[in-house]
Amino acid sequence: MIKRPDTNAQRLRRHKRVRGKVSGTTERPRLNVFRSGNNIYAQVIDDTTGNTLVSASSLEKGFEGNGGNVEAAKKVGQALAQRAKDKGIGAVVFDRGGYLYHGRVKALADGAREGGLEF
Repeated sequence: MIKRPDTNAQRLRRHKRVRGKVSGTTERPRLNVFRSGNNIYAQVIDDTTGNTLVSASSLEKGFEGNGGNVEAAKKVGQALAQRAKDKGIGAVVFDRGGYLYHGRVKALADGAREGGLEF
């Protein structure tokens, strides 16, 4: 019998390790990424108060196209950056959520940078 590794448990372990080092403040909140099979979600979180300041996802009403590809991730990043700019947030700390900085996660980060966020 072949035992498959629990990849989500491995990701959560990596995420816990990263979160020990990365924390969002009021001046530089944390940009958190969650990637599912069909969609991608991003939040800007102030960890001192525990509040989500801004969020964007590929499930929103005005979103067009497939939510599980690189183009969608880039659009979500740009939408998040625009909303953050409207709230006066210019710089964030990037939290990749235990995912590899590759593919959709990288596209979301690039889209946020194009939108004007600094990290």
